Amino acid sequence: MDNKLLKDAIIKFVCGVVLIGVLLFLPAWDIKWRNGWILMAILFVPMFFAGIVMYKKAPDLLRSRLKAKETQSEQKDVISYSGIMFLAAFVLAGLNHHFGWTTLPAWIVWAGVVIFLLAYCLFGEVLRENRYLSRTIEVREDQEVVSTGLYGVVRHPMYTATVLLFLAMPLVLGSWPSFIIMLAYIPIIVKRIKNEEQVLEEELKGYKDYIEKVRYRLIPYIW
Repeated sequence: MDNKLLKDAIIKFVCGVVLIGVLLFLPAWDIKWRNGWILMAILFVPMFFAGIVMYKKAPDLLRSRLKAKETQSEQKDVISYSGIMFLAAFVLAGLNHHFGWTTLPAWIVWAGVVIFLLAYCLFGEVLRENRYLSRTIEVREDQEVVSTGLYGVVRHPMYTATVLLFLAMPLVLGSWPSFIIMLAYIPIIVKRIKNEEQVLEEELKGYKDYIEKVRYRLIPYIW
């Protein structure tokens, strides 16, 4: 049992819960805000159990997922833009609830919940298929190209899952303004993908052949 890994995972999980809670409920000024609690539940309950599974079955994968320090300047910019986007979207959702600027029909909110959970399942499948996944762009010495399963459909299924996750969040929160903010994730992730593929083509053996085999990066038949 890796006590340091367990400690790091628990600290990051708790910090995540506290941070998102503050960003949502403080601007909303309503601790009973139902949409906020729905998002907290569908975000952190699956994350908690996924962390337990990774800790027991794939500690190396969990360790790589906890690593978040980028070394490339271009990717540092991407992380910064994403952080600003999330900050703005969550705070705006809370303010939207507090002032009642816009509301979404209940069916859109629950559709957002379904999309979010399906995307979470997709993300879990990607983690199961690719043991080399990391939150930073890097190539390990023993790394091989993964080309089966979802990786046989698009080259970056993890990012496909995150696009669905992030666009579903403002729907769950019932906030059109936040949804508009979250649309910024699309050009952000396109920038990350282009840089990541440049690194993989240069450093990962067989990746150029994989690109020829799997044409689409993010969405089948579109891009």
